[in-house]
Amino acid sequence: MIDALNIRELQQASRARLPAGVHAFVERGVEDDISVAANLAAFRDLKMQPRVLRGVASIDLSTDILGQRVCAPMAIAPTGGNGMLWYRGDEALARAAAAAGIPFTISTASSIDVEEIARAGGRLWFQLYMWEDRKLSHAAMDRAWASGCDTLFITADMAVPPNREFMRRMGFGLPFKVGRRSLLDIVSHPRWALGVMGRYVLNGGLPRQANLPLELKGTLTRDPQRRASFVNDTLDWDEVKGLRDRWKGKFIVKGVMRGEDAQTALAIGADGVVVSNHGGRSLDCSAPTVSVLPEVVSAIGGRGTILFDGGIRRGTDVVKALALGADAVLLGRATLYGLAAAGQPGVEQALAILKAEIRRTMGLTGSRTIAEVSRDLLAHSSDD
Repeated sequence: MIDALNIRELQQASRARLPAGVHAFVERGVEDDISVAANLAAFRDLKMQPRVLRGVASIDLSTDILGQRVCAPMAIAPTGGNGMLWYRGDEALARAAAAAGIPFTISTASSIDVEEIARAGGRLWFQLYMWEDRKLSHAAMDRAWASGCDTLFITADMAVPPNREFMRRMGFGLPFKVGRRSLLDIVSHPRWALGVMGRYVLNGGLPRQANLPLELKGTLTRDPQRRASFVNDTLDWDEVKGLRDRWKGKFIVKGVMRGEDAQTALAIGADGVVVSNHGGRSLDCSAPTVSVLPEVVSAIGGRGTILFDGGIRRGTDVVKALALGADAVLLGRATLYGLAAAGQPGVEQALAILKAEIRRTMGLTGSRTIAEVSRDLLAHSSDD
């Protein structure tokens, strides 16, 4: 257990353990980090107007997400590079989510086979990028379904590669290349070097792109073969509809920031959307996710599931997103800080912190169930 009372302190613990370049891969966004800062600032600007004397001795965090009951209105978001933060990091995240009674979303960029992650138990979702060879993506979908993933996420907000200048400047990135600067950074963080990279070397080698056929799997130190490169610039609504028709379970479009796009997603058969600007890691100067959430809720509220992603650091943030109409939130950096600091126990600690903060916020705003978290909990401003 890390000596941390909140997500910010887990963030500080992760920074101390990770080489600067690896920590920046988690922490930074793109270009000037404007979108990352805006996501956080927008939550701080939202104020609450609590109800009182409501009798909150019993508070229930459970809710339904996509047809199943979960212990809290949260799920762990799909993130790549988890195996660089902790040995077999995707597995640690999945086990922590299962223990907390919330879903875990497997990323296409996972370094562990979907079948292996599925053995961790719990409810699993799968997020899909499109490889240049579309047959590879279709095969990954089929593997995910066969492994028990009940929901597919199509990421729509990464049409072209983002401009992550800091990765080139710091000498870190994917593929992972060791240069003079990055080598010094690694040597100065022996716990990470031995506990992560050392364990991979001792147990069969560096992580690979797990969701590819064996002949195309490359380690995190190699450029992928062309067929195994993510290519999303030709992805359009017609192709997404084809994916919807192919997938047997629930289907979500991730990265929606406009009401009209949310409506189109439902029209082609999606069960819902994730309101997200990719955590500020795609387009810099993107609007804060929480500021566009009301537009999406107005467009499709009640007709499809609305998940929220971007800037969650406190239980108050979760309650604010729910009050604006989200059905649940996705956790990215908040759980990655715990993973980088202490592995599975660190992720469990992050989730426990957020659950406690959600429960406390609900009690202080007079909300006994998730259904009682409503828009009138948010104070009106002159902008309203």
